[in-house]
Amino acid sequence: MPDYTNYGRKNTRQIKIGGIPIGGGAQISVQSMTNTKTTDTAATITQINALTAAGCDIVRLAVPDMDAAKNLGSIVEKSPVPLVADIHFDYRLALEAINQGISALRLNPGNIGDHERVRMVVTAAKAANIPIRIGVNAGSLDKRLLEKYGGVTAEALVESAMEHVRILEELDFYDMKISLKAHDVPLTLAAYRLMHETVDYPLHLGITEAGTPTTGIIKSSVGIGALLAEGIGDTLRISLTGDPVIEVKVAREILKSLGLREYGPTLVSCPTCGRTCIDLPAIAARVEKRLEEIKEPISVAVMGCVVNGPGEARDADVGIAGGKGEGLVFRHGEVLRKVPENELVDELFKEIDALLAEKQSA
Repeated sequence: MPDYTNYGRKNTRQIKIGGIPIGGGAQISVQSMTNTKTTDTAATITQINALTAAGCDIVRLAVPDMDAAKNLGSIVEKSPVPLVADIHFDYRLALEAINQGISALRLNPGNIGDHERVRMVVTAAKAANIPIRIGVNAGSLDKRLLEKYGGVTAEALVESAMEHVRILEELDFYDMKISLKAHDVPLTLAAYRLMHETVDYPLHLGITEAGTPTTGIIKSSVGIGALLAEGIGDTLRISLTGDPVIEVKVAREILKSLGLREYGPTLVSCPTCGRTCIDLPAIAARVEKRLEEIKEPISVAVMGCVVNGPGEARDADVGIAGGKGEGLVFRHGEVLRKVPENELVDELFKEIDALLAEKQSA
């Protein structure tokens, strides 16, 4: 089968957050943010571990005050992944975060004070080899830019970001990445496309304030997926109201669906129709749940009927197709055996186990 996953990604500059490369052709990394209090080491580490287990590469922490900044070291010491300190307005928090061993900063240099304060942060970041993420949000644009462009526009977002970029460049600092976030998907797309043509710094993708999982997953998948399919973006975070572990799972599925990263099994499941004679939704849900324990990048099909099932899913490594109270087990479209409906899932996993054993011995 032809490879359709070459999206012509721009060869951006490469930075590193801890040991994770961002840009420069590196694989696209997944980020999330804790919603615990950063002063609570135990709760924050528990959430970081859960995010890491779900496949998160980099985790961001809110640093609203000096108590949070001073506690970063206790979290950094125990974290299995690199951590980013989210700083707003107070340059002293950035300096303390660097002192505590953070791997990166998220701050806008134009918002932390006069030139001398910015210089102090940049000097410390340089010495510690720490990159800075510039993050512009549609909801917090300067009134001057809103008046200039007649509201929130892609051009206004890019100009705002470039003002921060130039502050860092004037201090001979180039170890940065950029995000341009809005809850409006078309606006976000336009802003990232314009920034993609403007600079060669790596871009951090996201649809901010996307909402609850019900709507936020759709908005994020459409917006971030469209940009990735155009070759735009080097790292991403899904922003959802609720458990951040869901953000990581959605990010992984977006990358996997575009062939940009491999994350465990891919489940192929057909929609129900009038030909379906088995409880397809329940069977597919059981298969999906059991696949969570498998890390190998195999493809598994759960098809509703034996008429088209094995043929339509011939590219799957292994699969099942339902009949009337029974079904077929197949590999790469080749039917292996017919079994009763209540044995379909177990028989499927027998074949999956055999397949994994073959891969390990190969």
